[in-house]
Amino acid sequence: MLHTRTTASEKRRAFRDGLASGELQRIPGAFNPLTARLIQDTGFKGVYVSGAVVSADLALPDIGLTTLTEVAQRAAQIARVTDLPTLVDADTGFGEPMNAARTVQVLEDAGVAGCHLEDQVNPKRCGHLDGKAVVGPDVMIRRVKAAVEARRDLEFVICARTDARDLEGLDGAIERAKAYVDAGADMVFPEALCDEKEFAAFRAAVDVPLLANMTEFGKSLLLDAQTLESLGYNAVLYPVTTLRLAMGAVEDGLRALAREGTQAGSVGHMQTRSRLYELLGYAEYSAFDRSVFDFTLPPTA
Repeated sequence: MLHTRTTASEKRRAFRDGLASGELQRIPGAFNPLTARLIQDTGFKGVYVSGAVVSADLALPDIGLTTLTEVAQRAAQIARVTDLPTLVDADTGFGEPMNAARTVQVLEDAGVAGCHLEDQVNPKRCGHLDGKAVVGPDVMIRRVKAAVEARRDLEFVICARTDARDLEGLDGAIERAKAYVDAGADMVFPEALCDEKEFAAFRAAVDVPLLANMTEFGKSLLLDAQTLESLGYNAVLYPVTTLRLAMGAVEDGLRALAREGTQAGSVGHMQTRSRLYELLGYAEYSAFDRSVFDFTLPPTA
């Protein structure tokens, strides 16, 4: 109710424990706080704030147009309502290494459990688009070091993402990942790997927790959770899944409404009022209000 009673420190500890548990941490993306509530209610291990989703929600392409303020605000709104750890896409750190340092501290203040920084040039673009460019390894190493040095809570997870697979091949991406780990990254996110063989090769070469990205319509083969866990991956993102499900349903419903002049035929596909109220915790708010509003006014003179 209002805010989660689970503290940011507790969620960060839970995230680290989950990464070390040997059980794959499945982390869907939330496009708003209510979706984060639903992710928790359906039994997942974490919530993700995708840069692509924040951009899309603002009707912008994922080409580095969003700001740290916009991402941090959405991250705070989501972390506020869930007991689950929240992982945030921090793009390139929104600038130079000093910007990456500030990004980490702002996201710490937002109450999230960790973030990932990538080695694309700034401004970046979606990791599954062609035409990406990456900075030199030395630049990304400075980003990671700045982020690690700026971190005040040592439980906050700093993940290094590499987008070098398409540009420098699998071996080049692995070498970069090793350098980022040496710079202090707690976890590595190899973006846009092609298939199970490449995921396995990365796992064999890099000795820290690994994050897989199972985004639809991208460059990676969609591997199921059992396969990823057997490969030794620690966490998996489904970054845009909820947004795509929702927008597909919204578009279908709007077309039906425009065509038929009524939404009556779509009601069966809608979340019910009672289910919405359940997710929002109406009963808990009512009980809380009754518990604190228990006085009577004295009679007037």
